[in-house]
Amino acid sequence: MANIKSQIKRNKQNEKRRLRNRVFRGAARTSVKKARGALEAGNAENARAETLAAISTLDKAAQRGSIHKKNAARRKGRLMKQFTAMKPVEVTVEEPKAKAPVEAKTKKKTPARKKTTVTKKA
Repeated sequence: MANIKSQIKRNKQNEKRRLRNRVFRGAARTSVKKARGALEAGNAENARAETLAAISTLDKAAQRGSIHKKNAARRKGRLMKQFTAMKPVEVTVEEPKAKAPVEAKTKKKTPARKKTTVTKKA
């Protein structure tokens, strides 16, 4: 047990963070498990929905810092690899709506400075 006041406080903070992170890590694990189950079942629509939900949950956990971002990326990659290997499925991906084209701003050219020559008077 810590005797130093700052270390006692740090231990309390660590415990609170551990419990908070545990929720996000658990949710990520659960969603990945559901996605794998759906992939093994072979239902393409259900597998797609569960895979996307798992990816979203992994992203949230990584954004929070509960898991490392590369850990989340690795798990998402493995899930997608399983999903694409499942069978050739025609999957429609909705493209994001295009924003209105923004006019290119032209940079105003500043007039060149005039070179002044100094002449000495004799």
